Amino acid sequence: MKEYSITELQKLFKTNELSSEKLVDLYLKQIEKIDKKGPKVNAILEINPNAIKIAQQLDLERQTGKIRSELHGIPVILKDNIDSQDKMMTTAGSLALLNNFPSKDAFIVKNLRDAGAIILAKANLSEWANFRSTHSASGWSSRGGQTKNPYVLDRSPCGSSSGSAVAVATNMCTVAIGTETDGSVICPSHINSIVGLKPTIGLLSRTGIIPIAHSQDTAGPMGRTVEDVAILLGTMVGPSPQDPLDPSTMDPTNKFQTDYTQNLNLNALQGKRVGVARNFFGVNHHVDPLMEEMIKTIQKLGGIIVDPANIDFPDEVGDAEFLALLYEFKTDLNKYLVNLDAKLPVHSLEELIDFNSSHSTETMPFFRQEILKLAHEKESLETEEYLKAIQTCKTLAQEKGLDTTLKEFNLDVIIAPTGSPAWPIDHINGDHHTGSSTSPAAISGYPSITIPMGYVFELPVGISFIGPKFSEKELLGFAYALEQAIKVRHPPKFLPSI
Repeated sequence: MKEYSITELQKLFKTNELSSEKLVDLYLKQIEKIDKKGPKVNAILEINPNAIKIAQQLDLERQTGKIRSELHGIPVILKDNIDSQDKMMTTAGSLALLNNFPSKDAFIVKNLRDAGAIILAKANLSEWANFRSTHSASGWSSRGGQTKNPYVLDRSPCGSSSGSAVAVATNMCTVAIGTETDGSVICPSHINSIVGLKPTIGLLSRTGIIPIAHSQDTAGPMGRTVEDVAILLGTMVGPSPQDPLDPSTMDPTNKFQTDYTQNLNLNALQGKRVGVARNFFGVNHHVDPLMEEMIKTIQKLGGIIVDPANIDFPDEVGDAEFLALLYEFKTDLNKYLVNLDAKLPVHSLEELIDFNSSHSTETMPFFRQEILKLAHEKESLETEEYLKAIQTCKTLAQEKGLDTTLKEFNLDVIIAPTGSPAWPIDHINGDHHTGSSTSPAAISGYPSITIPMGYVFELPVGISFIGPKFSEKELLGFAYALEQAIKVRHPPKFLPSI
């Protein structure tokens, strides 16, 4: 099946060469071919049984001249920790939440439906968004099993938005939505050769998303092109972006946009000061030469390279982050679980731990639930330990980290290698992460975007653009200019190994 962008699909709709109904059918056949019969990448948990019917209704609207938005009639796949009020469950990949049919759409999902998007399916993920075990394997859940990397099938798809990234990479959809606390949109996007954007905390509502931690959680758009990601982001924000149920969206400094495509031009990097975070180099000797080529290309595009422009990021920040996440996970997850249908077996973190223990053969065949237990031991968000940890994150990651680097070198943006190539899937020892630049933006709550920059023995790697608070429009422009100059992405070959 040919890869289409949102703009290309809308042109085909306009000329009656394609309908939304036919498009849904094509994607369903692609899911059956790639996900279930062929390479079996295991990206999709569940398909919306009403997708065809919804597409037919949207086709009728188009025929009467009603076109809601650029996403009218476009199928979108959701990560399975995002609530959708339909005949699909929302489980975070956990058997404990089977038959959880939400009574409401998540805030961002309502925006998508209002814009005419079709919620096509739910994607597999690292169970509980990879916040269950210290020895977990990304892309594995007790509900869905192991998602595979379509470029090299025995390699990790990264996580936790594994299925969303793989679905986009294998053309089961044009765009998908993931969520991130630290790296869960950016890492799987980079490892599956697609574009992924982690927005500023507060740009998108988190209402109706199974949480890890309110200080860092956000949804993020994922696509094969920067333009598709920009279009999807604007729809996720919605015409009424502020959500009283999510105080982060009420930030008065919020620079909400209804159109994030405004800055997509080939000259977006002209005259911009681009800092090179050298302290994220040196992890993989195959990746660094690709980054050097990106630096040269950015210079050719008119960018002013400031090298080095390192981000100060001491180990103390990561320790404080994990501690803060444990506290927030207990509080935030309990708030979500307590409101679930009374017929479900878990309504608290404690009950979840007990469920996993009593169903250990199914829920914990490879790794345990150490993180769940550590979180359960924490007390309220009023404790001094939590308050100190969250302040450390703010001070070191934000004020003395990204803010200082951006101001000291008078930068418009910072670039860094997103991470290393994918490691082998290992259910015995867990993930073998060998380097990542996601944490500064994740912990500070600032935006970042990754785009494909090349391949290492057929394994994709990406380059990240990291910017100040609410600089999504600018970051999309920078990423677009480089994307159009290099055009390196190619579809996966489903190699069994390398």
